[in-house]
Amino acid sequence: MSRKVLLVTGDAGDSYEVLYAYHRFLEARWEPVVAAPVRRRLHLVLHDTEPGWETYVERPGHSLEADVAITAVAARDFAAIVILGGRAPEYLRNDASLLSLVREFADHDKCICAIGHGIQVLAAAGTVKGRTVTCHAHVRIEVERSGGVYSPKPAVRDGKLVTAQSWNAHPEFYREIFACLG
Repeated sequence: MSRKVLLVTGDAGDSYEVLYAYHRFLEARWEPVVAAPVRRRLHLVLHDTEPGWETYVERPGHSLEADVAITAVAARDFAAIVILGGRAPEYLRNDASLLSLVREFADHDKCICAIGHGIQVLAAAGTVKGRTVTCHAHVRIEVERSGGVYSPKPAVRDGKLVTAQSWNAHPEFYREIFACLG
């Protein structure tokens, strides 16, 4: 089995979610590969909460080079795909090649993971229908409209589908991912 994990993000991906994933997989001796719509330097952002705000705030974050374009990837070369959150999934969910790739991972019965707003991509790909998942509370309606069952738990594993609400659930999320990977 491949020891490569595909990390999908783009401009406005959440810095903490992206960099934590990259380093966590390296630490566990997996090979993380960052995929984006185009192979280039990505502009990530930081999301946080502020007193008195009803939603999160966004600030400029770190930069990161994408290793590969989404169109150059095949599911057969990876053990899992992780769709990272932030604002990037808002536009990535419209990328037909990414949606096809997610379905390819499902067809090959590989681990499919999403954190925060990353669930938007899975919903658009049709992979949450009939599945129990979690996500950022503000996109719960997309899960339900796509036929998924929303769970309020910080992280959820339904077969080989692993989801988490936000970076606050990193410990639970990565325990479930590594259990899925065996």
